[in-house]
Amino acid sequence: MFDRVKITVKSGKGGNGLASFRREKFVPLGGPDGGDGGEGGDIILLVDRNEDTLKKYYLKKEYTADNGMPGQHRKKHGKSGKNLVLRIPPGTVITDITDADKPILVADMDTEGETLVIAKGGKGGLGNVHFTSSTNQVPRLASAGEKGEEKVLQLELKLIADVGIIGLPNAGKSSLLASCSGAKPRIEAYPFTTLEPELGTVVKGKTAFVMADIPGLIEGAAEGKGLGHEFLRHIIRTRLLIHLIDGSTESALEDFKMVNRELNRYDSELMRKKQIIVINKIDKTETQDRIGEIIREFASEGINPLFVSALTGEGIEGLTERVERQLVKIAAAEPSEATVEEVVFKPEPLKQGPVIRREDDVLIVEDADLERLVAGSDIGNSEVRRQLWKMIERKVGIKHLERAGVKTGDVIRVADFNWRY
Repeated sequence: MFDRVKITVKSGKGGNGLASFRREKFVPLGGPDGGDGGEGGDIILLVDRNEDTLKKYYLKKEYTADNGMPGQHRKKHGKSGKNLVLRIPPGTVITDITDADKPILVADMDTEGETLVIAKGGKGGLGNVHFTSSTNQVPRLASAGEKGEEKVLQLELKLIADVGIIGLPNAGKSSLLASCSGAKPRIEAYPFTTLEPELGTVVKGKTAFVMADIPGLIEGAAEGKGLGHEFLRHIIRTRLLIHLIDGSTESALEDFKMVNRELNRYDSELMRKKQIIVINKIDKTETQDRIGEIIREFASEGINPLFVSALTGEGIEGLTERVERQLVKIAAAEPSEATVEEVVFKPEPLKQGPVIRREDDVLIVEDADLERLVAGSDIGNSEVRRQLWKMIERKVGIKHLERAGVKTGDVIRVADFNWRY
């Protein structure tokens, strides 16, 4: 059953900016010309209806997009990393489980062609052309590219079908699907023949609907017994349920109640779904002898069941017509697209300024832009160190350092760069 899998995705790192100067035959002392690094590649999820399982993500569980290339001379940008597109089936729910204790539901993707950038590539670093000023005509600074995002994701596929056929093992669900549609599910006379949901399309005149054979439920399924949890969640997205019952068993009504108990225990919302109650196997003598008794038992619960034979096709036409009518009623009661609440996107909070904290006689400055600048520059060069300190002074501000209690002789540290104040 390939309907839930954990994968790791990592977007590309941005390319480093370049610190370089024009050196041409007739321009021996040209200005700065270092280009910016390219953007790192994104990891993108794409809903593709040609995909119907998550099996390939069991075989390979780590995905990395391309890194951006470094900047080049003559102010040329580095090439951006290629995005990595992961195709997923409609009905895939994405949860970020990078922090296993705090899973975050990211998206429920069920529309063909829908895309989601799940891991954004890092920005490219800046070349030294960006650091020219009236007081620094020969900038030797360049910043490193941003790191890509790394996330652990859980992909879970929930079946999308108009109608789900539910019932106990061997109620005849696979046979009913085959009889109603062109599907050819595996059919045998033992429990759990169906190990994965089977889909079939039922065509009625100019309309059509998708029907799914949901594998059989047993008592205790809500606790995970049998094939419990693996299949109960598939029922959630169906719009209508056909509750199929083996008419040849001794207690058809009790079988019906037991399945509904398991649905209710798993998710009480499932009990709100409309059910069409269908008694199967009327081609069997045992069922024919008990039709009157079955009608009386279900009438006591206010239910008027349909009788069919999935094997011979008896009653199938009436069943599909009733399903079609119910789907029309359900569609009419559903909110239109115009009334669906729109998602409101809020702007990201403004970038936080530098954070200063003290450790003994060291003031540590935490700032992503400055840290990238340190990483992308040759901090062993004295002139580079001087220019770096000027950038720190400008961005952090002497007043902020004084508020943090800076004293002569203290060390100010940004990443691997240390400056004695």
